[in-house]
Amino acid sequence: MIIANTDYVAGKKIKETLGIVRGSTVRAKHIGKDVMAMLKQIVGGEITGYTQMINEARDEAVKRMVEEAKKLKADAIVNVRFATSDIMQGAAEVMAYGTAVRLK
Repeated sequence: MIIANTDYVAGKKIKETLGIVRGSTVRAKHIGKDVMAMLKQIVGGEITGYTQMINEARDEAVKRMVEEAKKLKADAIVNVRFATSDIMQGAAEVMAYGTAVRLK
């Protein structure tokens, strides 16, 4: 599956637009990570536990988006974007979405 954040795939022509596909996951903070995050706020620096959590959430959202595109027999997903939103205190959603297409 070709995934692009542009509205085209270099060297290819879009034969058919199949529609919007998306994948999402909701992740909650871990209490241990919260303690480390509070310490990092005092001394500064990257909160690696949260970085890892968000990267894993992004990967899972992309995987689910690709699964949806495969059901449509797509060759590629163009205009891929990411969105995040708070669901409740301590939990956030990461969504990947784009347009599924078939290529010539």
